[in-house]
Amino acid sequence: DALGVVVTVSGEPGFEPLVVLELASDIKEEAVVWLLSRIRDPQQNGGAELLVEHLGPGVRPQEKENPNLFLVGASWQRLLSGAEDLGLFKEYSDGSMRGFTCSNKHNFKDFTGDGDSFLSMAECQHIIKHELDTLRAREETHVPGYPQAKLYPGKSIIRRLQSKRILIQMFPLHHKEELKRLSFSWYQKVRLSLQPLDSIRHYYGEGQALYFGFLEYFTFALVPMALIGVPYYLFDWEDYDKYVIFAVFNLVWCTVILELWKRRSASLAYQWGTLSRKQAFEEPRPGFHGVLGFNPVTGREEPLYSNAKRQLRIYLVSLPFVLLCLYLSLYVMMVYFLLEGWVLSIHDENPTFWTGVLLFIPSVAYAVVIEAMNLIYRYAAEFLTEWENHRLESSYQNHLVLKVLVYNFFNCFASLFYIAFVMQDMVLLRQSLATLLITSQILNQFMEAFLPYWLQRRRNKKMVRKVQGRRVLEDKALPLAEQVRLEADMSTYLGTFDDYLELFLLFGYVSLFSCVYPLAAVLVVLNNITEVYSDAFKMCHVFKRPFADPAANIGVWQLAFEAMSVIAVVTNCALIGMSPQVRAYFPHSETQLILWTVAVEHGLLALKFILTFLIPDVPKHIQIKLARIEFESLEALKKKVCLFVLG
Repeated sequence: DALGVVVTVSGEPGFEPLVVLELASDIKEEAVVWLLSRIRDPQQNGGAELLVEHLGPGVRPQEKENPNLFLVGASWQRLLSGAEDLGLFKEYSDGSMRGFTCSNKHNFKDFTGDGDSFLSMAECQHIIKHELDTLRAREETHVPGYPQAKLYPGKSIIRRLQSKRILIQMFPLHHKEELKRLSFSWYQKVRLSLQPLDSIRHYYGEGQALYFGFLEYFTFALVPMALIGVPYYLFDWEDYDKYVIFAVFNLVWCTVILELWKRRSASLAYQWGTLSRKQAFEEPRPGFHGVLGFNPVTGREEPLYSNAKRQLRIYLVSLPFVLLCLYLSLYVMMVYFLLEGWVLSIHDENPTFWTGVLLFIPSVAYAVVIEAMNLIYRYAAEFLTEWENHRLESSYQNHLVLKVLVYNFFNCFASLFYIAFVMQDMVLLRQSLATLLITSQILNQFMEAFLPYWLQRRRNKKMVRKVQGRRVLEDKALPLAEQVRLEADMSTYLGTFDDYLELFLLFGYVSLFSCVYPLAAVLVVLNNITEVYSDAFKMCHVFKRPFADPAANIGVWQLAFEAMSVIAVVTNCALIGMSPQVRAYFPHSETQLILWTVAVEHGLLALKFILTFLIPDVPKHIQIKLARIEFESLEALKKKVCLFVLG
């Protein structure tokens, strides 16, 4: 029973395990029987109509091994009907992307025979997750054997089991052969080609592929900046006024690349069938709690929580906490400047090699402290956002992103703004920017590349010792039970939040102040190249496989990057206004200089917003295809109505 394309687990021919459910090791027997029957029951009886099998013990069962691991799969017919329920878009015979329907299945491009290769494994796993998530309680008042785990008609069973820790985890299985092929084309061979985005999307889903698409796009967009920055740095154009041209280029660059990314993103989303796909109705989060009432939209009974109470928690607790953290960040920044001044005075009194080295100590220490503070604040922000009790996952994510972005932006850039516009010390600004950027990149590479690699090596050695007679873990097919337990022990992938946050901060370093340190773009390009390889390695070997996320764009992060580009316009205009070259035109009037700088900045912001409207977010040819599909569906609906009336 090695894990292959199709595995027979216990006499169920053709059963392909797709998703693993790990239940609590001390779960009550009646709860297991009830859950399995609800998963297997036909849909008309309120079940999920899926296949589920118990996973047997491993090669050498350990005492602490959890025996309650279950494999979930489905028949092809069930998966196809699930694809229709989800509104999955697939390529039609005319080349357009359309919502899949079972009645029309033979008109879809890749549908042959029974359609057993029509859906990707990631799509199948997403369908199973959707079916399990929408498995609802009927007449049960609680989970059998757990009176405290209350249920009511319409309550999502899986969400209740997760919130009560009866269900420990639910994750999709890796496909060893497919993963090996993806690893080779993605990061194992040295190449100058682009990333295999279609293969990433096929294996991990659209959300993950869009992140890697954005990372690749951002890296290429930085190349012109890097090419202009290198000669500035190499020829040692120390005169600050020379950087005016670089700042002007910066202004245009950060607007154009974000607008062009929207078009690239729309093209990818259309090609992958998520651009016009309807979002599934969002269920309440597993941690959401409140008083039972009726949802006016669904008519189902579910917990309700007063929006006024939530707003009070946000404005009376969360907001003051964020402001307190910003004050602490400001305090740490002032300590850094005191240290910087003290070190400079020592160096000025008696300049030696060691005092020269000492000059860099405050900046490096401050960069390390910033990273540590960001990490601690992140945990506090997650705790607070959880406590605010948001009903929907999207609302939770938006509030968390806002808290984290505001703090990270302030923490990382406050000192640079202070040096640039209060102290007006361009030499110190260049040195601080370089130190912050290089130190944060070294720390990130350690946390993201070296640490996961080391942890994965340790885990592999442990598993190889456990499965005796196996030589190399990656090259030998493990027995199914061992493969599942190995994946169950892997770290859980927490989504693209941290990856986008890192890119957001790097985008800030480049767009805000790179005119005074032109090598910033070069450093970020090098960082992004290693980021592609380290992220690819982690996805393939360190983390459990995540469920596909059918995203149509990069979501709230697009707004975050656009907000940063607006701040970049203001910052670069101010830096241009402060340059000796521009000041020479206004030798006698500081006020006139400020008024001209503000006027130019307003003009550039206006131009930026005009560009936003002039460059359409969705390319014209895709707009035409979407309009044609909408027209055809309306015509088909009219025909149905006419036939119904005539009948």
